Amino acid sequence: MSTNILIVDDVHPVLLEKLDREGIQYTYEPTISRSEAETHISLYTGLIIRSKFQVDREFIDLAPALRFIGRAGAGMDNIDDEYAAQKGITLISANEGNRDAVGEHMIGMLLSLMNNLNRGNREIAEGKWLREENRGYELKGRTVALIGYGNNGQAMAKKLSGFDVKTIAYDKYRTGFSDAYVREVSMEEIVKQADVLSFHIPLTRETRGLVDDEYLFHFRKPIFFLMGARGGIAHIPAVLKALGNGKILGAAFDVLPVEKFPALSQQKWYSDLISRNNVLVSPHVAGWTFESYYKLSDILVDKIIQYLNCVRNT
Repeated sequence: MSTNILIVDDVHPVLLEKLDREGIQYTYEPTISRSEAETHISLYTGLIIRSKFQVDREFIDLAPALRFIGRAGAGMDNIDDEYAAQKGITLISANEGNRDAVGEHMIGMLLSLMNNLNRGNREIAEGKWLREENRGYELKGRTVALIGYGNNGQAMAKKLSGFDVKTIAYDKYRTGFSDAYVREVSMEEIVKQADVLSFHIPLTRETRGLVDDEYLFHFRKPIFFLMGARGGIAHIPAVLKALGNGKILGAAFDVLPVEKFPALSQQKWYSDLISRNNVLVSPHVAGWTFESYYKLSDILVDKIIQYLNCVRNT
């Protein structure tokens, strides 16, 4: 069967250039809606998407010829991966493409929290010069705990290595991963030692709502909390409660359970979240730099070409 790919999201030109070079047919429709894609996905053997819409069971059922789905991003949480596997569809992601961007962004948020940079900037703009109130913390000598040690966790650990911190990690699905940048530990050690808690896991049925009152209760020391993985992992009211009682010293979110307006502003916890001086929020951009835009497309297209070559040779 010949290959014909429908590309439904904006991608870097390098992806199209490499497909052209290989003589692979594609249709580039970066402004297409889901309903429009539904009308002719049956004609395609491949789909490339970022986060435009959910590739769910209903969509997959409209694509009997589909052999693979490529995501120009990290993770597959907008794709029903279990159902795709049942249908024999191969899933291809580009997790390596934005790991450096995520690591840098989350460390930047952490340093800003620990040193009250956003608050201090805002206060000066308001005519307030408050030195003692904005006394910060040093990262050196602290223990940073990573939950998950895949691409993003590894990039984070490597970037932290220059700060003279102790970096530990827990990964439920990996063992024996201690390296020059991190020491593998149990979850019991995480809750005892962590000064900073950073998440690097996908959103699954198991991890949705993982961070709740019970989860946070077990931490022995006040922590700085970083969420740059997926918003649905954290129960925001539980984080707000921990901020209120001092269990969490500061929290940074690049992702939230509900994103974009007006839906975000309609959440009961929204006003409380954004009113706090020890909370930072960014609009899901940690992995979306000018450099990662290129790398995500470049890595994905190379993987797709490799996959197609393997299929041809079997």
